[in-house]
Amino acid sequence: MTSRTVTLLDVARAAGVSKSTVSDALQGSGRVAEATRDRVRAVAQELGYRPNSAARRLRRASTGAVGLHLPATATRLDYYMNLAFGAVERAQEDGLDMVLLAPSGAAGGRIASRVDGLLVIDPEAGDSAVPGLLDAGVPVVTGERYLGPATGPSAAVVCDNAASLTALLDHVTERGARRPAVLAPSGSSAWATALRATARSWGLAHGVAVVLRTVPFAATPAETEETTRALLTADPAVDAVICAPDGSAPGVLRAAAALGRKVGTAGGGGAATGPPEIARPAGPGLLVAACVDGPATRGTEPPVTAVDLRPAAYGRACAELLCDILADRAAPDTVRRHAWSLETRASTGSPG
Repeated sequence: MTSRTVTLLDVARAAGVSKSTVSDALQGSGRVAEATRDRVRAVAQELGYRPNSAARRLRRASTGAVGLHLPATATRLDYYMNLAFGAVERAQEDGLDMVLLAPSGAAGGRIASRVDGLLVIDPEAGDSAVPGLLDAGVPVVTGERYLGPATGPSAAVVCDNAASLTALLDHVTERGARRPAVLAPSGSSAWATALRATARSWGLAHGVAVVLRTVPFAATPAETEETTRALLTADPAVDAVICAPDGSAPGVLRAAAALGRKVGTAGGGGAATGPPEIARPAGPGLLVAACVDGPATRGTEPPVTAVDLRPAAYGRACAELLCDILADRAAPDTVRRHAWSLETRASTGSPG
């Protein structure tokens, strides 16, 4: 069977249950045993069941659109633009338009009348717009969990942000760092909170004094340069800097260059440079890494080791989960995982 021909009755027959049980299981409603619900969903996925979108819209008075709420700083960050493109592309595959919501948000009732569901990316517990979005009366998928109080269920697509920073800290220490520093983002998003907590817990677990500095969630290269220069001047023993905000790594490199720190090695200085009569040793080494990969890390000299969060794929995953909920293919409180990868480059003495 193709996804166009599979019906609820087909799924019911294959799963050995009634049509109403299939409907309840796929919608996450009714009194359906968990084992039955799992079996029905597995059968539906195996058969390629996809509800008729036109019929679904008529049944639900659908608007044919979903909303996307991004952090207020998103417009100048490459990560969120790629995420949005991925989400738009996936929503269109289910015949849904994507509406970009104003950062200030809107009353939940007004939102619910304009869209069938909502994507809320990196929600801040302190963002006054988020509670209204989560309580808008339509299905909601958050990109990373919301750490503030919520009145209703919401689905989520999450990354293991603690594991990604742990991988960076493990990597720089394996490359020789003995006093790493983390420029962690401020704010109350799950990503920012996890990075700050992990920097502390990793240091305690490894008996290493991780130097933690907080920078704006969307720190510019100029802001990271200023923070890094102050950090390295006050604490020259720091031999690795991991910066979190998207696009901020060039600021760390500029600060290192201004202070004569050789990027790509840890510990003592490099070889003497310049004509023999004026040659002098290079400054102590410094490893540099970033929590978010992108053009700013790939295009620098040297290229910067970074965590590739695969933002376009992440946006697709968020939109896919929302589409699945709207199409009764997933429960409204489903949580899915999104994979990241560590890209090692010359800034930590690793081959590109």
